[in-house]
Amino acid sequence: MRTLRQDAQAGVVLGVQSVPDGLATGVLAGLSPLNGLYAYMVGTLAGAAVTSSAFMVVQGTGAMAMVIADVPALHGEPDQARAVATLALLTGAVMLLAGALKLGSLLRFVSNAVLVGFMNAVGVNIVLGQLANLTGYAADGGNRVARSLNTLLSPASLDWRSVVVGLSTVALIVALERTRLGSMGLVVAVIATSAMAALLGWTGVATLQDLGVSVQGLPPLTLPSLEVAPQLLVPAASLAFVALVQGAGISAVYGTADGGRADVSRDFVGQGVANVACAVTGGMPVGGSASASAINAAAGARTRRAPMIAALVMAVVVLLFGSAVGHLAMPALAGLLILVGVRTIKPGDIQSVWKAGLVQKVVLGVTFTLTMLVPLQYAVLVGVGVSVVLHVVRQSNQVRIRQRVMSASGHVIEVDPVAVVPPGEVVVLQPYGSLFFASAPVFEEALPRVDADSRRSVVIVRLRGHVDLGTTFIDVLARYAASLAEAGSRLVVVSVDSRVMNQLEAGGVMDIIGPDGAFVGDKRVGAAVGKAVAAAQEWIDHAERGEPGSPTVP
Repeated sequence: MRTLRQDAQAGVVLGVQSVPDGLATGVLAGLSPLNGLYAYMVGTLAGAAVTSSAFMVVQGTGAMAMVIADVPALHGEPDQARAVATLALLTGAVMLLAGALKLGSLLRFVSNAVLVGFMNAVGVNIVLGQLANLTGYAADGGNRVARSLNTLLSPASLDWRSVVVGLSTVALIVALERTRLGSMGLVVAVIATSAMAALLGWTGVATLQDLGVSVQGLPPLTLPSLEVAPQLLVPAASLAFVALVQGAGISAVYGTADGGRADVSRDFVGQGVANVACAVTGGMPVGGSASASAINAAAGARTRRAPMIAALVMAVVVLLFGSAVGHLAMPALAGLLILVGVRTIKPGDIQSVWKAGLVQKVVLGVTFTLTMLVPLQYAVLVGVGVSVVLHVVRQSNQVRIRQRVMSASGHVIEVDPVAVVPPGEVVVLQPYGSLFFASAPVFEEALPRVDADSRRSVVIVRLRGHVDLGTTFIDVLARYAASLAEAGSRLVVVSVDSRVMNQLEAGGVMDIIGPDGAFVGDKRVGAAVGKAVAAAQEWIDHAERGEPGSPTVP
């Protein structure tokens, strides 16, 4: 209980600022602002009860809102409330599955170039997407870029009063954040500029009330619709991916209440539970919010009670001041969102990726361009595909082979392998890197060539630490063993376990190298290689003397 005061203070700060933030996020998603407000209220409470990180706040995020805004099936649905509930339910189901299967480790396959390109494009999209609310001008165009150009080319059609309210909100938030108000400055700024428009009689400045938004009370019970579920599966998967990537970053920064590492998979489950709760209470999909989590921690939160108190504060604000919410000016909320979008753009991150090489530049450029021009639900999945392909390419190209030789001082050293298998010698090769299907051609190219002079030699390939070679790599070994055998030499593999032995047998390698061509490894590092070298030298000696047979070491 000694931390209750700090948690209460943090909860009040987070709860009050989350009300306008939630409304704005609903606007950003192209939904009713109430979908955002209810998601913040319910998601914050449900997420706090389940997540591993005591400081993670589960709310709507700008990236998720932009994905939602690009879902035609959602916005074209007559009963949008049930469609939103269905999307939240499906998103939660994907998250729960990811948590149950402990798929947190898979996020490491998403390259930094993809994330930087995606998040910075999202920031630009947020800014461009709010120009209509900021200027009071509904521009024409097939996408946000085209509509933005139309807005810039139509200055006479803009409502200057709306522009003044929006830009004043941005300036006031920036100024108040530097005072003792801190994050509460955005609440004061939105209320102040909305009040300014009302006091000056600027009736042309749109308000939430003009959109038919009326906060009557706590979130209503909402039932998902299975009819629209098939159309929302891809958007749900995209939303879950975006949310889980952002949530994994929060888990890495903010640990548990006792200072330990957060469990990423449990945080997945927590976000999934929050989405299921939002689905039945009229909320849009939610995920771990980096900005809200930072506010929660900076405000002095000590335990998970802080976001729970924040949810209670939101409920109290809605019950006591719900009728006043409709008077908030749309340009004020647009100014808030534009500031969020600008702060999402990280030139330093772009510069770092740009300096990393040509491949990183291409991935960054492709991801950024796709996110700007195509619906984000597809841009996200393309980004995942680019990440996986990039990882496969990088891993396959990192395979290299070193030759182990004995130095004059009696130490084993590693050198570049010989280009051609020499006659009458034992060549010990040590491959490094992931030996999977994509790297097999690189491995095969790096092996010493076998020519007509490569007689009475033994090539030993050390496979210590590799437990799953795959059929493509097994085929490479089989071809190499056959080419050595044709030249009167042989291949030996060492440090294999029972699993690899079964793979060698199934792939036909054992039929070529024989039962004495594989040496099982044990806990003694180098023991299997020593046995294989002794047996290989004995075989070479027999072969050079023209004696039949290929003896082994017991």
